[in-house]
Amino acid sequence: MGRCAMWNRRHGKPRGKGLGSRKLAARYVLVIVLVWLLPALWTPAAGAQTSPRRPAITGISHLTLYADDLARSERFYTQRLGWEQVPAAGAGSGVRFYANHQQYIELLSPPQPNLSDRLAGFGFVTADADGLRHFLGAHGVAVPSHVTTERDGSRTFLVHDPAGNRVAFTQLGSHPVPAPADLSRRLSTHIMHLGFVARDRAALDGFYKNLLGFSLYWQGSAKPGKADWVMMQVPDGTDWIEYMLYLPAAPGRAQLASANHFAPGVDSIDALQKQLRAQGWKPSAEEKPPLLALDGKWQLDLFDPDGTRVEFMEFKPVGKVCCSPFTGRTPGAYPHW
Repeated sequence: MGRCAMWNRRHGKPRGKGLGSRKLAARYVLVIVLVWLLPALWTPAAGAQTSPRRPAITGISHLTLYADDLARSERFYTQRLGWEQVPAAGAGSGVRFYANHQQYIELLSPPQPNLSDRLAGFGFVTADADGLRHFLGAHGVAVPSHVTTERDGSRTFLVHDPAGNRVAFTQLGSHPVPAPADLSRRLSTHIMHLGFVARDRAALDGFYKNLLGFSLYWQGSAKPGKADWVMMQVPDGTDWIEYMLYLPAAPGRAQLASANHFAPGVDSIDALQKQLRAQGWKPSAEEKPPLLALDGKWQLDLFDPDGTRVEFMEFKPVGKVCCSPFTGRTPGAYPHW
């Protein structure tokens, strides 16, 4: 027996340990590499089910209202607000008034006379209408079998939210409404929010927040500890919706028309008043002087011929913000058409 073998036996050193250690280390490295690479290399087998991703939702598309006298409403939206009417020749059911190339108010003839609730529906802009339809369907929302292509090339579909509102999602088309000759007539270039009567915040949050990705922008109330107005901002833009949670169980028409409202944004309420006075505007009994609201923004309410509140609001707060901080992105004017 050689000296090395005798030394190894005496000191208990197993034979071939250096080679075995190298093999063990190599195996260990291989396992680590596979752990890191396999998830990246794996692709689902054909036919495997994957959850679709939500396409972007970038802002408000429109608000649809019932109007008793379409001719009177036409004068309000074109002459008072300065918005572009489509179609231009005569106001019939389905007429639209555009604040910019993608946002409009649509007016319909009511299905019955003396209708108290003037809200017919509203909509949002999405980057991919069909993709969003698949996304909602995969999460249990009742969706149509296909999207509808409009004359301007836009693609749209309709669902209902937990409050029963008709909610449309529109992918903009390749032939938008052309810009009017005089853009300066518009009192506002941007519908920055819309509000509607809400009863069940948790149910609405399940749809708008948890499923569609809307997030809290601001909430407040005239009474401490309550949330009568809850603003939820779209996930991929600055527009928001507002849950109007304060109405009684059986609200009247005026209360509904005030809660189901829309808000054109402006840089200055003072400048807006000057434009209105230049038009010969005289406030009605409903149209109060400008108000510095609890969210710290100046606002001025107008009312269309059917009583729907048009809540002109400055884009940025200038006063003390009550109740909760703003937690989202600040809106602004549309720089072009």
